[in-house]
Amino acid sequence: MTHPFPFSAIVGQDEMKRAMILTAIDPGIGGVLVFGDRGTGKSTSVRALAALLPPITAVAGCPCNSASRADCPDWAEIRDETLVEKPTPVVDLPLGATEDRVVGALDIERALTRGEKAFEPGLLARANRGYLYIDEVNLLEDHIVDLLLDVAVSGENVIEREGLSIRHKARFVLVGSGNPEEGELRPQLLDRFGLSVEVASPKDIDQRIEVIRRRDAYETDHDGFMAHWTGEDAALRTRILAARALLREVKASDDALRDCARLCVALGADGLRGELTLLRAARAYAAFAGANEVTREHLRAIAPSALRHRLRRDPLDEAGSGTRVERAVAEVLA
Repeated sequence: MTHPFPFSAIVGQDEMKRAMILTAIDPGIGGVLVFGDRGTGKSTSVRALAALLPPITAVAGCPCNSASRADCPDWAEIRDETLVEKPTPVVDLPLGATEDRVVGALDIERALTRGEKAFEPGLLARANRGYLYIDEVNLLEDHIVDLLLDVAVSGENVIEREGLSIRHKARFVLVGSGNPEEGELRPQLLDRFGLSVEVASPKDIDQRIEVIRRRDAYETDHDGFMAHWTGEDAALRTRILAARALLREVKASDDALRDCARLCVALGADGLRGELTLLRAARAYAAFAGANEVTREHLRAIAPSALRHRLRRDPLDEAGSGTRVERAVAEVLA
């Protein structure tokens, strides 16, 4: 079986990789949106993330990856309390998926053969405590977007139809990728992503050569390539686990809170989700760096990812949203 391309072996795209790492440290950040050209490693990074992440402990046989028997939904009829380690779920949500496939539906086979009403869980159940990945998220059908918005707010999937009344936890990190030339994302869903990253094809010749070299080695000398980079991924996994342990100890001073608020006011960001996400992401970044307190350096590094997708459009400013954030950071956090 061919292993996914190692996360550590991805050349460049530092902001995208950092955003993925931060959601692994603190899933409460709210997911990652990656927009950019085709062939820039968007899908590869998500696949690589699955192999990088530490395993989770879950009840054996639970379709929702519950951490304890008490968390297992009644409809799953789980009697065994045995806990097993399993890879962190990374579930694909294809564009053509039906509503039943996403949220779950009546188990037709069981209904026909046994005459029983039973629930067949969908993709949201499988993604609980993991990642839900949507490629070309800007092309997702509106009714599926509405479903995701409801679940993202509540952390629970509720199905009330066909005589079924089903609930189960559905807490996942939403990762979306897409090409902006193929359509825009609905503002309601856009706001639900904690971090937003813009990727582009590298212009540096040496960097492009290194991309080709590593991909060629992955395909022609797979075992040797994996032997080298698996160690790099293991070291990164150790850093992520250490950051998780440190996260609760990372403090944010009143000055840091004031910086977050001043930045969002200067940019005209709607609501308070910008400040909250910026602070949370900066705290995770500080933990990843081994720091005990959020500093302006952490805020500077994270601000473009946390705020660029929350800005109102300014028809008089031709600069991109990322440039506007960097300009505000330079003024406010001078």
